[in-house]
Amino acid sequence: MSKQLFRAVVSDLDGTLLNTNHIIGDFTIDMLNRLEQNGIDIILATGRNHTDVASILGKIGAERAVMITSNGARVRDMAGNLIYSNSLPEDIVFDLYKTPFDDTKVCLNSYQDEGWFINKDVPALQKFHQDSGFMYEIVDFSKHHARNVEKIFFIGKTPEDLIEVEKYLREHFGDKTTIVYSALACLEVMNKNVSKGEALKHVLEQRDYGLENCIAFGDGMNDVEMLSSVGKGCIMENADERLKQACPELEQIGSNQNESVAKYLQLQFGIK
Repeated sequence: MSKQLFRAVVSDLDGTLLNTNHIIGDFTIDMLNRLEQNGIDIILATGRNHTDVASILGKIGAERAVMITSNGARVRDMAGNLIYSNSLPEDIVFDLYKTPFDDTKVCLNSYQDEGWFINKDVPALQKFHQDSGFMYEIVDFSKHHARNVEKIFFIGKTPEDLIEVEKYLREHFGDKTTIVYSALACLEVMNKNVSKGEALKHVLEQRDYGLENCIAFGDGMNDVEMLSSVGKGCIMENADERLKQACPELEQIGSNQNESVAKYLQLQFGIK
């Protein structure tokens, strides 16, 4: 596919567009700005909450940009207007809150509208949200409400900490939900059929081009549907090995630390 046929750039954030400090680089900001000035749509597709993503988009200054958030459970425009929404049913949420796990190794989280809720204080998570200042509220999930839940997610100290959690979730919720890793030690649960790829289809319903006119970048298992459905999907050098194995036909580019997405786009679109 020639570069002229690409009408949109679709990118994951952590491990992809953001550097290893979870911050967007100046070269990347400049490249995305120039692409939008040339009529290319910018679509950010992430597991993050929209409140978290808005500050990143603000740095880019992409006025027509769209945010696919919570792995595709929500889609919003730059003004925060809701374009698409797919929440977990409340009865399933209450059951998910009861998932057994080792509280010394794993924490339980939920994204609900503008809120991030967690079962205990985990200061190490703050490093992921330096740009936005987005922060959690500690709650007792046995007493917490289940309204407008975009996703439930479990973060382990190591990937091994989530093995039993994943087994339990797949056994009890595998046919009712989407269960996917967004990072090596972060296991996420959304409503059935929620994915970044499915959300992208909803975005394109309002555009005059299709999936074949999109180029996309990702590094995690929550990017599989998106990367596999577009005209050109690219995997980061630092990607989850499971993603590389799941999509062996896709091109691998450099690492996120080197702003490799921006460098690839500069070459792809011939920007001087």
